[in-house]
Amino acid sequence: MKKAYVFPGQGAQFVGMGKELYETSPLAKELFEKANEILGFRITDLMFAGTDEDLKQTKVTQPAIFLHSVILAKTLGEEFQADMTAGHSLGEFSALVTAGALSFEDGLKLVYARALAMQKACEANPSTMAAILALPDEKVEEICASIDDVVVPANYNCPGQIVISGSNSGIEKACELMKEAGAKRALPLKVGGAFHSPLMEPARVELSDAIESTRFSAPLCPVYQNVSTTGETDPHTIKQNLIAQLTSPVKWTQSVRQMIADGATEFVELGPGSVLQGLISKIDRSVTVSGKQ
Repeated sequence: MKKAYVFPGQGAQFVGMGKELYETSPLAKELFEKANEILGFRITDLMFAGTDEDLKQTKVTQPAIFLHSVILAKTLGEEFQADMTAGHSLGEFSALVTAGALSFEDGLKLVYARALAMQKACEANPSTMAAILALPDEKVEEICASIDDVVVPANYNCPGQIVISGSNSGIEKACELMKEAGAKRALPLKVGGAFHSPLMEPARVELSDAIESTRFSAPLCPVYQNVSTTGETDPHTIKQNLIAQLTSPVKWTQSVRQMIADGATEFVELGPGSVLQGLISKIDRSVTVSGKQ
């Protein structure tokens, strides 16, 4: 009987996120103000009263979701008792901070550096992603490999739902082939670029330096990382997986299954939205799933 805390990634943002926390918790207010100082702009203004367009900018989205998730966890105090943590893509940074592997300040700085590096890579090489529904993982992998362009599986979200990532022309071709192979939907996504693909290599190189120069500690509980899918506690391994994450797929289905195999019976999603709760329920209906935001 173990409790796992999980943290959402890009796409979970909404206008007004974190506002109630800021207004009701002195600790939350203090941490949000510290974040404004670290970032050099009032991200709280954009989170609480900005527009959807403001929040869609990668350089705003990523720190905003990180802050909402981590500050929420910190306001739980003694109630936050994690046997394991995990996060979807960006959420992995929230998982590492809440598990004690990274300080709040260092986590925020890395998330912002990651966001800027990814935005730069997207602008330099226009690319995209698409959601593929109701095709077996193996078939999606086979079709991606058959295309003479950059197209790779990027997010293994749950059985029957994979997001692919790659060049604009490659994704267009892949969507046609996925539909021909029987996919219920092959839906291009409104994203800045081909996250978790080889096209993020410039961002990976840039972020690598920042991660290597940041102090990581052994976490208080295992953190299940997107790249390895196993519970990690060694700071060096955690760093290497975090660096590899930008150009590697998010193995969410595999990570959740491993957490369950390792004893997780209860999953709590902390942060904006409830996407992960839905995915976990589709991966294994026997576990308890809840969330706070």
